[in-house]
Amino acid sequence: MLKLRAAPAARDVLDAIEVLRGMNGDNARKVPADAPTGFIKPRWQKLVMTDTGIDRRYYALCALSELKNSLRSGDIWVQGSRQFKDFEDYLMPSEKFSSLRLGGELPLAVTTDCDRYLHERLTLLETQLATVNRMAQANELPDAIITASGLKITPLDAAVPDTAQALIDQTAMVLPHVKITELLLEVDEWTGFTRHFTHLKSGDLARDKNLLLTTILADAINLGLTKMAESCPGTTYAKLAWLQAWHIRDETYSTALAELVNAQFRHPFAGHWGDGTTSSSDGQNFRTGGKAESTCHINPKYGSSPGRTFYTHISDQYAPFHTKVVNVGVRDSTYVLDGLLYHESDLRIEEHYTDTAGFTDHVFALMHLLGFRFAPRIRDLGDTKLYIPKGDAAYDALKPMLSNERLNIKAIRAHWDEILRLATSIRQGTVTRFANAPKARQLIRARTAWPSRCASWAASSAHCSSWTGCKVSNCVAA
Repeated sequence: MLKLRAAPAARDVLDAIEVLRGMNGDNARKVPADAPTGFIKPRWQKLVMTDTGIDRRYYALCALSELKNSLRSGDIWVQGSRQFKDFEDYLMPSEKFSSLRLGGELPLAVTTDCDRYLHERLTLLETQLATVNRMAQANELPDAIITASGLKITPLDAAVPDTAQALIDQTAMVLPHVKITELLLEVDEWTGFTRHFTHLKSGDLARDKNLLLTTILADAINLGLTKMAESCPGTTYAKLAWLQAWHIRDETYSTALAELVNAQFRHPFAGHWGDGTTSSSDGQNFRTGGKAESTCHINPKYGSSPGRTFYTHISDQYAPFHTKVVNVGVRDSTYVLDGLLYHESDLRIEEHYTDTAGFTDHVFALMHLLGFRFAPRIRDLGDTKLYIPKGDAAYDALKPMLSNERLNIKAIRAHWDEILRLATSIRQGTVTRFANAPKARQLIRARTAWPSRCASWAASSAHCSSWTGCKVSNCVAA
């Protein structure tokens, strides 16, 4: 028998399962009048709750449906399971965390003293709010105004002038036409990236570098091994398949990519584009065969069209240092930290940009804890409200932007140690899922009550040259 355990949020679901177990054991047909019903959602009410009492069949279906959802979210877990285990098991052990904290070795970018942290952030928040309020009253905000209807921002001009296209076309004409495999061989002579595609068992290098690069190219252009073998004289499907099975893996791609990124990072010319400390990320969807409806993968942006989304992080030197195939039904923000924390290159990213899909309060919070400046381009920024710790009487010009709710300082204090533990676990790669887990939601709610984002936005308006979303937290987010 499975040993199920539940968080308080799913206690009713587990109690309902126990009621059904008892009924099955006793061969009872009628659901007890005192059976738990708090988990029954409105769409189930008419089916489960009838004039004659609780319908057993629909009650069981509803309970099992909610059990499935709770197992997915982590509200219910199975003792001894690897897939559905307690969220506590995903975190760093409490003893190890306490040892790191006592030794001052937590890999975080903030002070671990709650009172000191809150004092510093609230002081900064109030200072920046006062500055922005004064500038708004004097109509001195750069490229923005605050009216009774909210924030209005001047649209950005194109970063690249139209006249540059002619130069781009001329430059492209000068480039020689070469076979892509020859180009890969030349790059390999500079960097030696193919040495990372070692044999799975022996660790030996691939004997035929041309075949290896041909197999890699089949992956890169999504041609497939069969069509690649047909288009390359002297190449067979069997040879390509053998190389793919024994030499090409996720980890070999990752280390080879890091080799290429590092080579570009060290090249003097790359400095003309940037210093390698800023990056951006976005998802790109590619159509595939099959029907997405059959897998229940429905994306708000791409609908039910079958496809795969690749979420890529790229540096300011135009190096794609991390790429991951992601779930089409999950928001991009879920994967933002993966690329920043777990890439294998020598880049030291300090500031990161995303679009609206890459932004949530959770990401803002964790970016701050982990030492990254987060600068998302937020759609409908004027509709976003700021949270402050006390009344808004001192900020008359900012009232259209201020929420009626206040920062929950009490929640921050109550969960302070666990917030630090969660962030430390993420930094060290211990946490593999946390977005839906009940304990994580408590910590995230507490963490997003912090004043860091409010101070970031206030500071950006006072000091940055533009109020665009991509500059929203440049000044004091970390």
